[in-house]
Amino acid sequence: MEKQKITKKMLISEIIETYPDVIPVIIGYGLHCIGCHFSGLDTLEAGAKIHGMSDEEINLMVKDSNELLKELEKN
Repeated sequence: MEKQKITKKMLISEIIETYPDVIPVIIGYGLHCIGCHFSGLDTLEAGAKIHGMSDEEINLMVKDSNELLKELEKN
């Protein structure tokens, strides 16, 4: 299995600083914490749970984010 670049244990701020191309994916799942001051404190999982996302939704968001990064690497 290929190693994921983004995990649900990463800080939201770390994800958006390192992989800004995934911001639309994260927002598309309803997580609008991109500019929030808590993005430097919360992991992707914690922020998503605070906003009522299920484990399944979080896992799909991580999967879709990593798939986008994989596609971008091909181009």
